[in-house]
Amino acid sequence: MTAVAGEALDPLVMRRTMGRFATGVGVVTTLFEGEPHGMTVNSLTSVSLEPPLLLVCLGSGARTTEAMRASGRFGVSILSARQDEIALRFARRGADHFAGLPLRFGEHEVPVVPDALAHLECVTERQFVAGDHDVFIGAVRRVCDREGEPLAYLGGRMGDYRGRDEEPIHWFA
Repeated sequence: MTAVAGEALDPLVMRRTMGRFATGVGVVTTLFEGEPHGMTVNSLTSVSLEPPLLLVCLGSGARTTEAMRASGRFGVSILSARQDEIALRFARRGADHFAGLPLRFGEHEVPVVPDALAHLECVTERQFVAGDHDVFIGAVRRVCDREGEPLAYLGGRMGDYRGRDEEPIHWFA
């Protein structure tokens, strides 16, 4: 199905179409009034290297969105290939995402996901509403990363990313 100029685009068609674009998976976190908040995201990208800026989009009205807006700072944990359960945990609405999860904190007292592939700590530089999402541009203040395989997301499913010249990962060999 294709949309023609002037016709309304069905949101499900838009979701399916954008599902053709493979992304990584991250968890955005913040701390507001002593309470940690977090949400799984795949709308995440680097905006600039100098100065270091990143962009993340969160659903408008979500608890984490409101907490990020109020706190003015956030962390991004880029998940590794075997952190599917963490991604699903932080994707559940209304759940206590941090129950039983040992918290790690960065320099800015922002919680991050333990054992993630990378952590970025940001101060919100700009925030605005775009459609049904809030867009945050963060000035990156601190990063750390490690070697490993990323968690990938395509067409509503999580999986492993492998380069064409790489052997498959043998997890249970």
